[in-house]
Amino acid sequence: MIARRELLTGLCGVALATGAWGAGAYRATMAGAEARIARSSTVIRTSAGQLEFAVAGHGPPVMMIHGTGGGFDQGLLFGHGLLEAGFQIVTPSRFGYLRSSFPEDASPARQADVLMQMLDHLGLDQIAVAGGSAGALTAAEFALRHPERCTHLVLIVPAANLTGRDPVAFTALQRAAVERILNSDAWFWAFATLAPDMLLRTLLATDPALLDRASPEERRRADLIREGLMPISRKTDGLRNDGFWAGAPTLSAFESIAVPTLILSCEDDLFGTADTARLLAGRIRGARLVVYPDGGHIWLGHDADLMRDISAFIREPRA
Repeated sequence: MIARRELLTGLCGVALATGAWGAGAYRATMAGAEARIARSSTVIRTSAGQLEFAVAGHGPPVMMIHGTGGGFDQGLLFGHGLLEAGFQIVTPSRFGYLRSSFPEDASPARQADVLMQMLDHLGLDQIAVAGGSAGALTAAEFALRHPERCTHLVLIVPAANLTGRDPVAFTALQRAAVERILNSDAWFWAFATLAPDMLLRTLLATDPALLDRASPEERRRADLIREGLMPISRKTDGLRNDGFWAGAPTLSAFESIAVPTLILSCEDDLFGTADTARLLAGRIRGARLVVYPDGGHIWLGHDADLMRDISAFIREPRA
């Protein structure tokens, strides 16, 4: 579970340190974030408004659906290993993230239907679909609603309420504190700058101690994930939406998924997705389950393992 007391303490520290902000560093961070997301993506019109996405590489196509706090750029980061393995990566920004619209019905099921329109636009008849964290809900709905277009389904550290109990519930005070940092780029930048380890533990549900034994490449990946949360103000609707759908008792009929499915998690994920992964593996017929011994919610230290496992799985022909 999230270290909620640490989060509140960190926010108080941020408040006390606001006078010491480096305005130049903040502006440079924002400029870098805007430059990162300004390139490489495309926006199309759909029945739900704008949809942003990016396409990279050549080879068998894989749709990588980002997690909470992400966007198309996080999908590219998550799929980088697959790109190097010879796959084409298609990565949308989900409802309420970056340049994608936030329609009245922003459910994972509605998002899955809109992603079909993106595939039609790209001329892709079939595709392997992977979703991370809250994005796993959209990936599962795509496999349920459009099995003829989905060759394989991969659920990575899946965030879902399968027991009727929100695994990441907040008190009213904690929600107010989180709302403060999620509604202000300046506040979020201060939190990320002054307390990067706390951000890793609380918002990314990963023990910072894992960084000490991670490779330089994996430490850099963790940095990129943290940096990629900016600009947080362009993701607020998506973040709130993810909190609702991941926390509410799931409506997805996982037991009806007929697509070959691989589920991956880490035993020490502070969001408890290892337990969720095991429950899903029991509901989805024939699902394969891989739980790494550590790595947290961003599978720190296991990116190469995860990419290898996903690559081998989706290269298998669908029965």
